[in-house]
Parts: sequence; C-alpha cells; structure tokens
Amino acid sequence: MNEILIVGLGLLIVASFLFSPRVRSADEFFRGTDENGDAPQLATLILSQVTTWVFARSLLNAAILGFYYGIAGTLAYAAYYLSFLTGAWIVDSIRFRHGYTSVQDFLHSKFGGQGSFAYNAVVAVRLLSEVFANLLVVGIVFGVNGTVPYTLAILLISLLTLGYSVRGGLRASLKTDVMQTAVLIAVLVLLLMQVVGTSGFDFPALLATSPDMTSPGWILLAVAFLQIWSYPLHDPVMMDRGFLADRTTTRRSFLHACWISIACIVAFGLLGVFAGDVKTEGEDMVHALTRLIGANSMVLFNIALIISAISTLDSTFSSASKLTIIDMKMAAVTVRNGQISMVIFLFGGLVFLFLGSEDLFSAVAVSGTASMFLAPVVFFTIWLDRDVAPWAFRVAFYSAMSGAVLYFLEAGGYANVIEPIFGVTHKYAKLLLISASVMGIGCVAFFMAQKPKPYAVEI
Repeated sequence: MNEILIVGLGLLIVASFLFSPRVRSADEFFRGTDENGDAPQLATLILSQVTTWVFARSLLNAAILGFYYGIAGTLAYAAYYLSFLTGAWIVDSIRFRHGYTSVQDFLHSKFGGQGSFAYNAVVAVRLLSEVFANLLVVGIVFGVNGTVPYTLAILLISLLTLGYSVRGGLRASLKTDVMQTAVLIAVLVLLLMQVVGTSGFDFPALLATSPDMTSPGWILLAVAFLQIWSYPLHDPVMMDRGFLADRTTTRRSFLHACWISIACIVAFGLLGVFAGDVKTEGEDMVHALTRLIGANSMVLFNIALIISAISTLDSTFSSASKLTIIDMKMAAVTVRNGQISMVIFLFGGLVFLFLGSEDLFSAVAVSGTASMFLAPVVFFTIWLDRDVAPWAFRVAFYSAMSGAVLYFLEAGGYANVIEPIFGVTHKYAKLLLISASVMGIGCVAFFMAQKPKPYAVEI
C-alpha cells in the first residue's frame, strides 16, 4: 500500500508545481496579489483558511484525542476552530476600526517596541513549530523515528514543498491551497463514507463515549474556550489572510472557514473515537483503525495527513518570509530575500524536529498558553479601545511565558510543582489551571493599568 501512497503523493506534488505560478513582484510574493494587483477572491480565501488550519497535526491530534478521550476529546480540539470567529473580530477591529495595516504596527503604536518585539518572537516560534509538527506527521506516516523511510520522507516533502513555495510565495500558497483543500475534503468524505459503512459503526454510541464530565476531554474543552480569545492573534497564517481582501470578503471568508474546518476536524476525529470505542487490549489507534476499515482506507487516511501537511508548510513558508522581510524589516523587500527566509525557517524547523518532542498536542498547548498574553490586549486594547500603561503588557507577557514553560515541564515529566500544591494530577487539568491563572493575571494587570480617557472641556 505504500506504493499507492507514494504515487498519490507524487501526483499531488506535480499538481502543486503546476498550480504554483512563478512570481516576480514583491506584492505577488508577500501579499498574494495576482499579476493585475488584485486581491484573492472569496472562495480562494475560504479554502486557503481551511487547509492552513486543518493541517496534518490537527487531523492527527483530533483522531488521537478522540481515541483516548472519546467524543469529548474531538470536540475539545474542534473548539479551537472557533478561533476563526474571534479572529474575524480581531482583524476587523485592527483594520477597519483602528485603521492599522498589520498586527505589529498596532502593537507598536500601543506598547512601543516591546509590543512588536514580543509578538514577533512568539510568532517566529509558532512558525518554526508548524514546520516541525507537520514534517513529524509526514515522517510518522512513512516509518518509525530514526529509520531511513522516516528521514527520507521528511527531507523529500520539505524540499519539494519549499521548491514550489519559493517560486510563488503567498500567491503560490493561495493557488495551491484551493486544489489541495478540494482534494482533502474529497478524501475525507470518501474515508468517512467507508467508515460509516463498516460493521460496528454506531454513531449514537460514539456520542456517548465521554460520559464522565470530569474526564480529560471535557477539561480540554474548557481550556479551548479560554485560549480561543488570543489563539488566532498569534497565528500569522490566519492573520496574514485577514489583511488581503476587502472588509466583506474577509468577514465571510472567516465565517465559512470556521464551519468547514470544524466539520473536517469532527469528521476525522470520529475515526479516532470509533477506533477507541472498539479497540482491543493494548491496541493503538493506527492498528485499531487498520483492523476496522482495512489497509485501503488507511491509505486514504495517510493521504489526508500528507495533503494537509504540504498545504500548511507552503503557507508557513510564505508567512515566515512576510514576518522577517515585511514585518520585522530584516532585509530589503525583494523576492530573493523572501526566498532566503523560507530556507532559513525550513532549516530551523528541521532542527526542532530532530531535537524536539514527539508529543504533538504539547506544541499546541504550549503555543496556546504562550499566546495568552495577547488575551488582555484583545479585550482591553483592541475591542474596548482602552489606553493601558506599558507595564501591564510586560506582566501579561511574562506570566504567559512562565505558564507555557511550566506546562511544558509538567507535561514532559521534568517538574511536579502543581500537584503537591493543588492536588491536580492530569496534565490537562494542570493546563486548565495554568491557562486560567495566566488570563486572570493579565486581565487584572490591564484593568489596573488603564489610563483615564481624555474628555473635552467646554469653554
């Protein structure tokens, strides 16, 4: 079956190169305009948003969480996709209410250099983690960590995706996203149809797989509801696509991307829920699914993972080039410099991969916790339009970074600080406690640091 997978992957790469234009202007490369200077259309934006958020790590996470924690695990991960709604509100406020052309410009105007610097640092780490996590999934599909097929698959996919990304930058990413999303949705529909027709598939039974309301899946759902207020703001791929088109097109693209993405995540997550519901003793998700739906269907499963990995990688490369060249102004705004930054981020992601953790959800949790310094920024500065003393931003930032580091150490077994004090044992319960604390500290600091609004005095 690996032969079928390799053939399908080869066709996808060829199609991506064919769909990818070679651009020459900086606007095409960094801002995704066409040769006439026009912004992307609604359908392109919708499909691009979907495929860049329904990425390989997301699909695998949704299935794994469903496998271990039942329907609650899948719903918890799907809840993160409500970020499209909060993200739409954030983008609309920054662009059309406050009148800024980028998140960095807004933060710099409100909090000075510390605002844009802190944001850029978190975003850069986020982009590196996207390269690492999606290539990790590619490697897992083809082999065990450290084997030749594992390493070769990662290197080939990364280089081939980089190959068409450097040709067309953001414009190439947008055009290939349309094709890749269409294929991904078709594969997901076929896969779900085969699973539904499998003996033993009982949808009502799957909905009852998380009866205990104190289970980790429901706790993770509470974490998601805390993190979705800040999560979209620190995702450069989503934010970049929020600054391309007019107001109506942008709003509609976020709205439709939300429900389509949630549907894809829930559909894929149900595969994991199904496997977890009928697994045998000691059976992992992959072996359970293979036994239940057969090797042919597992080829579709793996194809879906690889499509989503490739589509996310090209978007990550384009956002990395915009971050370094446009937003951070680290070099002249040229296509060549954008291409160089893509290569650097690929190398950095590979370093993360071969030195880093294999816990895919930890990357989401750590990233989501780190982003929570932006929650009070969203509430007080973006939406309520309050002027806040800069010290509050520092308090929110350092508390979020401390929370992210603490969760990483706790989840990895390097520290055990929370359990002796609070009696909390499961890592998701610890994550909920950390997330609530970080948000509380940041919001209290911003509330206390509000400056009085100037008012007009009649003479």
